[in-house]
Amino acid sequence: MSGQNIVKPSADSIVASAKAAQKGKGLPPVHLWNPPFCGDLDMRIARDGTWFYLGTPIGRPALVRLFSTILLREGDKYFLVTPVEKVGITVEDAPFVAVDFSVEGSGRDQTLTFTTNVGDTAAAGPDHPIRVVRDPESGEPAPYVLVRANLEALIDRKSFYRLVDLGEHHDGWFGIWSGGQFFGMIPSDDLPQG
Repeated sequence: MSGQNIVKPSADSIVASAKAAQKGKGLPPVHLWNPPFCGDLDMRIARDGTWFYLGTPIGRPALVRLFSTILLREGDKYFLVTPVEKVGITVEDAPFVAVDFSVEGSGRDQTLTFTTNVGDTAAAGPDHPIRVVRDPESGEPAPYVLVRANLEALIDRKSFYRLVDLGEHHDGWFGIWSGGQFFGMIPSDDLPQG
C-alpha cells in the first residue's frame, strides 16, 4: 500500500452525501457516478424488505427511502453510491417488495402498476418485466417485477394471488398481460387439472 488512509464508511456519512446528492426531484443519477469503493457497510435488506443497520431494523421510513434512492446493483452485488463514496451492502433476495398494484384496462389491454415498500412505482411492461422463479425443490413461485435500473421488487404473496386471479392462458403458459406484453408465470401443463 502507498500509505493511503482508508476511512471506514458510516451510515451517517452516506446519509449526508445522499441528502446533498438528492437536492432536485426524482432519483439521483447513481448510474453516472463512479466514486471509489470504500468498503462494506454492515447494512442488510431482508427478504421481507426490512432494512437493517448493525443488526438493528431501521425504523425511520424516510431514511430507508433515502437509502433506496442511492442503491445500485452491479452483477450480483449491491452498493449505496453517492458522488464521493461507494459502499457494499447485503441484499438477501430483492432490494424492494411490491406491496400492491393497480389495474387499468382489462385483458391484453391492461396495465399493472406496482407500488413498492419504499414508494417507487413501476408499470409492468417491456421496460418493467415480471418474472417468476420456481423453487427447484418445492415448486413454490417467487415473482419479481423490475422497478428501476437492474433493481427488482419481490411481489408479495397477496399481490401475487391477485395476479393469479387476473391470469389467463397464452401460448402454452398461464400468465398475465400488462403494457401490451404477456408475462408467463407457469407452463399451462404444470397447473393442476380440474
